[in-house]
Amino acid sequence: MGERKQSNTPYDDVFRTLLNDCSSLIIPVINEVFGETYTGEENIRFSVNEHFLNQQDGDTQERITDTCFEIIGKEVKKYHLECQSNSDHSMLIRFFEYDTQIALDDGEIKGSVLTVTFPHSAVLYLRSKKQAPEKLEVRMKTSGGSIAYDIPVMKAGTYTTEAIFEKKLIFLIPFHIFSHEEHFERYEKNKKELEALKEEYGKIRFRLEEMLEAGEVSEYVKCTIIDMSNKVIENIAKKYETVREGVKDIMGGRLLEYEAKTIREEGREEGREEGREEGREEGREEGIRGTVSVLKGLGIPHQTILVKIQEQYHLSAEASEKYL
Repeated sequence: MGERKQSNTPYDDVFRTLLNDCSSLIIPVINEVFGETYTGEENIRFSVNEHFLNQQDGDTQERITDTCFEIIGKEVKKYHLECQSNSDHSMLIRFFEYDTQIALDDGEIKGSVLTVTFPHSAVLYLRSKKQAPEKLEVRMKTSGGSIAYDIPVMKAGTYTTEAIFEKKLIFLIPFHIFSHEEHFERYEKNKKELEALKEEYGKIRFRLEEMLEAGEVSEYVKCTIIDMSNKVIENIAKKYETVREGVKDIMGGRLLEYEAKTIREEGREEGREEGREEGREEGREEGIRGTVSVLKGLGIPHQTILVKIQEQYHLSAEASEKYL
């Protein structure tokens, strides 16, 4: 058997961990890349990602795809996704090899006809320059005519924090730091700019907590996103300790539990048990103070905190001000 070729970069590991442990997060990615309208209720069935390619010398060579899976909805569609740190057009060869083998795995022979179905393929670029293409293309010239198919390109660095949450692309959060990579040296030297970066990650953490409280993600998914984000940051910012530790602190180093929610619920329970208006009000006060404390710790801007507690606790602008 020939040499096994498999990428062992930490970013590939994060990509596969998210797919294996939080597979439902890939559905919005598929919707975004391929224009699908999956609801998230569909089943996902992963295929074996090892493929053995026959070589001209009779030997075989094992290749590992990043992921291949089926989404089972009104119809069954197969997808092949690859994660790439940098744009690299040479990967078109690998895509063609993988796609051909995936198609052959499910090929069907009836009489003298072999029918193969190629998967829907796409690549996620973690780093991408402005001139990077929006799609790759494979063209095949046969005696029966020419055939071509597109491989859409998803560029992680082009999605803002707002776009990630608006489109439910939570899968991209661990890779969001790539959009800041070229500025690390400046952040390391400029405290004000570093604080802006930490504030951005404070908003990401806050939005994750909101999704958890709303039941849109589980505690396990939230913690996995945080853990994978920290793994990416540890590797991409190895030379920038202040940047690395600053972002990690915000994302989970100090605040792994949603303390505001715990305090608020304990306060409400205390009020119910005692059956006194004073108890309920005390619990409410503690809840509000706890929420403000956590949001401040996450680096959330003053005005955003005001709006949040006004909406959550039905306070007037004047009443909310006293808690800050």
